[in-house]
Amino acid sequence: MTGDDEANGHEGDRRDDGRDDEVRGTRRIPGPRAATDDFDPGAVPLPPPVPEELRPAPQPTAPEPESAVAPTDPSHPPAAPALVLPHRVLKALLGAWALAACSAEETEAVEAHLTVCAACADEALRLRDAVGLLQTDRSLDLDPTLRSRVIDSCLSRRPADIPVPDWAAPYDAETARLDALLRDIGGSEWHAPVRLKWFEGEQEVNRKTTVAGVIGHLMTVDAVVGTALGIDVPLGDGAMGQGADWPLSPGARTEKYWSGARRPLTRAIREPWREQSHALIRTVSFAGRNVADLSVSYGDFALPMHDSLLDRSFECWVHGGDIAHAVDYPYEAPAAAYLNRMIDLSARLLPAALAERRRSGLAGPARHLVTAGSPGRSLHLEVEGSGGGDWYIPLDSPAAVGSPAHTVAQVALDSVEFCQLVAGHVPPAEAAAGQQGDREAIRDVLSAAASLSRL
Repeated sequence: MTGDDEANGHEGDRRDDGRDDEVRGTRRIPGPRAATDDFDPGAVPLPPPVPEELRPAPQPTAPEPESAVAPTDPSHPPAAPALVLPHRVLKALLGAWALAACSAEETEAVEAHLTVCAACADEALRLRDAVGLLQTDRSLDLDPTLRSRVIDSCLSRRPADIPVPDWAAPYDAETARLDALLRDIGGSEWHAPVRLKWFEGEQEVNRKTTVAGVIGHLMTVDAVVGTALGIDVPLGDGAMGQGADWPLSPGARTEKYWSGARRPLTRAIREPWREQSHALIRTVSFAGRNVADLSVSYGDFALPMHDSLLDRSFECWVHGGDIAHAVDYPYEAPAAAYLNRMIDLSARLLPAALAERRRSGLAGPARHLVTAGSPGRSLHLEVEGSGGGDWYIPLDSPAAVGSPAHTVAQVALDSVEFCQLVAGHVPPAEAAAGQQGDREAIRDVLSAAASLSRL
């Protein structure tokens, strides 16, 4: 091969290895460069350095954006572009945003929108407040004072044309509380066993019934008040002959009602009981002031109407507690103002109860001659806690007024404990938290308090 051929051959090789491959779309990958440390300056002569005056001046360039020059961190990928959503979609997402159920992109979009849309911002605040009410650690049971607080708030804005008399308010409140309990219990719980307890003489007696039977008992005794008011208070479908001659005594009246029921009482008793309590409240509200002193006879004793409804509210609370215990339901004591009135009624009834026990030989005789200048001995009854106070119980005459100057004994009890004693749920010997002075007087008064209980 000649030199020309060799030149032509090399040229053909360059065409074959370079241009033709480039035309066919195949690029050659250059081989690896030699390391600087491995470079042999003697193998290939270096080109002479370019003089400084012949080098071109560097051209000014615009600074590149920071994002373009910042190194890429594989652990922190670049942020996604902000989510752009139409107004109707953002408005529909407000509920999910309030519940913290949106994605991060949706949350960012909603919160950006709230800074420019006043209507959606107001709606978001309302929804967030509503979520706060749903997420609460408080008990789900209703506050016993909720009804009275709501009514007081309403009446402060618009007074009722015919308000409930103040002396009838405890009965109104306690029947409403018991009705709320009855509304919450199931159908089978109306047949749950309830044991009613009270004292007769020196003995504790009891009677087993059901939740429905307790409501029948309350309805039957409440009807005595209705009869005194002259209103029609039928004793419900379970009674034996609505036109029968019913006794006035609460115990005899209840026994007749229970024995005359044509079938076991059920939750159907709730409606006639509640209708009757509403009728009593309506009647005393429209009757005027004189009705407060109207006498209500219970056979062996009588009470003025204002005390009679207070007595009924006390029994409603006590038996509401019996029902609550039977069905495992929380049940609080009455409001302090109402509880104080119930305790006051019991304290006012104690002198007559003590005198009755003396006539029956169950209490010691009077020891002091009551005269105009000396009203006789008294016992200081100190009731502590909600609704408590101080009462001085006359020991020698039911007509005399107790006086601190002639106190011979003192008894301290919790307010609820005293009411449980009066209801016959606590024995007299276990009731007093503290006592001092005449032991016989203390025993007689505590026993007289237990004797106020009845079926």
